[in-house]
Amino acid sequence: MKSLEQLREEIDAVDMKLLECFEERMAVAREIGNAKRRAGLDVLDEQREDAKLGDIEKEAGFESRPYARELYGTVMKLARDHQSKPAFGVLGRSLPHTYSPEIHNIVNPSYSYSVIEREEEELDELYAGKYFKGFNVTIPYKKDAFARADVRDKAAEATGSVNTVVFGDDGKVYGYNTDCFGFTYMLHRAGVDPAGKKILMLGTGGAACAVEHSLKSLDAGEIIACDLNTEVNYSNVYERAASCEILVNCTPVGMYPGVDKMLVDITRFPKLEACLDVIYNPSRTKLLQSAEEKGLKVCGGLAMLVAQAYKSSKIFTGDIEGAENINADDEKIIENVIRLLENRMRNITLIGMPGSGKSILARHIAKITGRKLVDLDEAYREKFSESAADTISSLGEDAFRSRESVVAAEVLPQSGLVVSCGGGVVTRDVNKFFVRCNSNVFYLDRPLSAITDKNRPVSIANGIAVLYEQRKDKYDGWSDCKISFDRFDNKQEFLDTASKAVLDILEGGEE
Repeated sequence: MKSLEQLREEIDAVDMKLLECFEERMAVAREIGNAKRRAGLDVLDEQREDAKLGDIEKEAGFESRPYARELYGTVMKLARDHQSKPAFGVLGRSLPHTYSPEIHNIVNPSYSYSVIEREEEELDELYAGKYFKGFNVTIPYKKDAFARADVRDKAAEATGSVNTVVFGDDGKVYGYNTDCFGFTYMLHRAGVDPAGKKILMLGTGGAACAVEHSLKSLDAGEIIACDLNTEVNYSNVYERAASCEILVNCTPVGMYPGVDKMLVDITRFPKLEACLDVIYNPSRTKLLQSAEEKGLKVCGGLAMLVAQAYKSSKIFTGDIEGAENINADDEKIIENVIRLLENRMRNITLIGMPGSGKSILARHIAKITGRKLVDLDEAYREKFSESAADTISSLGEDAFRSRESVVAAEVLPQSGLVVSCGGGVVTRDVNKFFVRCNSNVFYLDRPLSAITDKNRPVSIANGIAVLYEQRKDKYDGWSDCKISFDRFDNKQEFLDTASKAVLDILEGGEE
């Protein structure tokens, strides 16, 4: 007979499946609402809904049949409410990984928010139909949105670019640029004052227009634009911009999946004080990590993304005055959304000595969070069809470490995983970027007496104490948080205590 605890675990698993299905159903319901608006149809189709409820009642099993009509009646009412909300979205050509719907649904759930993928020839119908009340605009349609706007705000006029469109009740198309505010917020968050400073701006595209306008409005000094065909370019930038004090990357170089790239070597700018990157995936680009290692002020593009979305949300709901006067309470909301998204996007990555419990802890965290688990040792086995121990035995440790780096480079730039790293991942400096680029990194520190070297050839060959002395500084230096635990009476106590410590830190608790 199953225990009460086992039954509760079963029902918890069922509830998670129900939530996933409900999320999917509401997303489809939102799209149905958009399709109905486009076709000029009412949200409620009573005849179809009654027929649907009857079909569901017939198909329900004996346990659920007495409740099926009531349950689905409630679900359908919620779907109608969702469909009836004012409809906004984000317009682009291809938007497979956008975070905008999640941001807007956190910031203001009073309207629905959709991904609007359109080819250029479909834009006339979208603007004419006005079945969306407005939308954010991303590459490649910001210049087009500027041209179509009847009324534009000052930032839009200054940049020639619109990223927020609203269809007014007066029939006019209103265009705004909230990217400028987003970058200004990014500077503010990093504690960077550009007044009088010499700025090197990489890229000359749409993002660069907003960045340049923001910098000028904050009384920046000389702004040097660097691109492939500009006067200052990547062949002469170290001579022409050697004295720059702030560097801003406005290009997609370094963005996922091509994370192992950066355009310039920041060590060749001796006066550099700060480095900002409009890229938000990965959260710590190679450029930003290089800047961090030099002790510079840094900020990634997620802050810009969330801040501009927050201002757009104010505009969507008609609060133009609020959009122009973002206050301390607004900043708290923006910071909360940044933290939520950053933790959701970043992996939870565990490093530490072999045998310290990383694998079982990662498995437990994945179970309670619903995240996908990746054990790098298992990923290694899948890729090379042999275990780490087999490779070390046949080819030696150097060959294994080289292969391990390949696996790390493939896995760690992904998002939202729980990752258990092999204890020796820190032995190759090339791995540091990948471990940190898109992860909250936790060093699981255990006393040597709590560590086992069973089935661990490197630990056996070198001795645990020797390995610990060789690696401990890197474990500290590569991690964001160090969680230390002594021995436990049983495995479950360790799992419960350690997982709570990790999740509390992510939720803003104490280390």
